[in-house]
Parts: sequence; structure tokens; C-alpha cells
Amino acid sequence: MTNPYKNKSWFKFMSNKYIWVLLFFLAWMFFLDNYSYFDHRVLDQQIDELEENKAYYQEEIKKDEKQIKMLQNPEQVEKYAREKYFMKKDSEDIYIVEFEGDSLAK
Repeated sequence: MTNPYKNKSWFKFMSNKYIWVLLFFLAWMFFLDNYSYFDHRVLDQQIDELEENKAYYQEEIKKDEKQIKMLQNPEQVEKYAREKYFMKKDSEDIYIVEFEGDSLAK
């Protein structure tokens, strides 16, 4: 009794041991290896997120450097203290006006 599929081209292709080794290797590399395709996708997403964070922090550093340069002037130091820390001169009264959306949620 002979195999009816023996003369078919797909059967010859699939019965080749090198094809099975290649399929096993590809499956291993795509799904099971430490450097698999899916792990690389996750790592690439993390890299993109870190690059966005880097750009954000570089902008913040530029703003802070500008603020530091402005604080070299004594008038700017006084203005900053009044705005941020609600400091005042002895002869002044300060009124803090809060609008509905401005206060922090408790």
C-alpha cells in the first residue's frame, strides 16, 4: 500500500526535515526567545515613551534656567516671592482670590 500523497509537491515540501527545522527556528525566534519580535515591540514602545519624557524634561530644564536667570535681579526675586509664597511687606495686606476651578481637589 503506497501513500497517495507521495507524488504531491506540497507533501515533498512538508516532509523535508530542513523545512521543519526552519519552521521550529522561526517559531522559536518569534515567540519564545528572549529577543523575540514581541519583546522588541514592547521595548520599542518603552524607548518611545522615554524619549518623550526626555523631551519634556529638557523643556522644563530650559524653563528653569530662564527662571534662574530672571532671579538674578532683586526685583524679580521679590515678585517671585510674592506670587509663589504669598510674601508681603509689613505695610501691605494680601487678598487671595480663588475661582471655582482653581483650587486643588481634596
